[in-house]
Amino acid sequence: MTGTTMTGTTMPGTTERPEIVVGIDPAGDWRLPVAWAADQAERRRSALRLAVSVPPPRDTQHVDDTPRLQAQTLAGRNALAAAAAWAHERRPGVPVTTVLLGGNPAQVMTRLSEGAAMVVLGSRRPSRTEGLLGTGSPVVPVTAQARCPVAVVGDAGHATRAPSHLVVEVDGSESSRAALAFAFEEARLRGCELRTVAVGRPPVLAGRPGRAPLFRSGRQRLTDATLAWAERYPEVPLTHEVTAGPPVEALAEAAEHAPAVVVGRRGRGGCTGTRVGPVVRGLLHRARCPVVTVPRG
Repeated sequence: MTGTTMTGTTMPGTTERPEIVVGIDPAGDWRLPVAWAADQAERRRSALRLAVSVPPPRDTQHVDDTPRLQAQTLAGRNALAAAAAWAHERRPGVPVTTVLLGGNPAQVMTRLSEGAAMVVLGSRRPSRTEGLLGTGSPVVPVTAQARCPVAVVGDAGHATRAPSHLVVEVDGSESSRAALAFAFEEARLRGCELRTVAVGRPPVLAGRPGRAPLFRSGRQRLTDATLAWAERYPEVPLTHEVTAGPPVEALAEAAEHAPAVVVGRRGRGGCTGTRVGPVVRGLLHRARCPVVTVPRG
């Protein structure tokens, strides 16, 4: 069964644009990620693909694993039907397909990221040692290895403020440039302000010499990094913020009421598929808004 399509349904409508793929957890609350993804699909004129992955049979010689597989397959079908109806009710014009696959969830979602516009996952905000970073969660492996941007959505307590602003980290790296390109287009689609953030580490004592040059260089870095993009997207209001301290805390604070925070992903996940940088890993735990991680181009 691993890696094979078990069932699939399609709602009316066609699109030539890349799909937005949403990982559905039948045991979790999929409504927030599905709603977020449906809104994205309408803005981008894309289709939605809702996916459930049923883990492969357990390697055991003494226990029949068939009942578990049957139960999870049924739960997956039910969740997909409910999620498709939910998405269609929210955004009737967005084409929706569903697919039930067999295989490791992280591997399945990574494979579905090929050619996708975005992968959207939910998070139940588990502890640091379980759930999100545990072997059963696809969040970190998919974020680390997906070929397209990955959005992790799932804080019911998060609320945006009007007028809203999108937050993107700028650190001069190649991955940061990819995140900046994504962020400008996302801000255009949302019709919101884009706030670029550069985070530095000043001297321990604020009064020591060197703090002012740190902020001047940070602002110049933001100006240089966004110059061409600002000319390409003149309709996007742009602000720069230079701050000092731990990057995760600074970005999470800047994005407290933002629709999303965008960061670049360095590397390709490594052989274990769980290698994401400390900023991405920290934001997956700390940020209250959706976290969008963009791979290098």
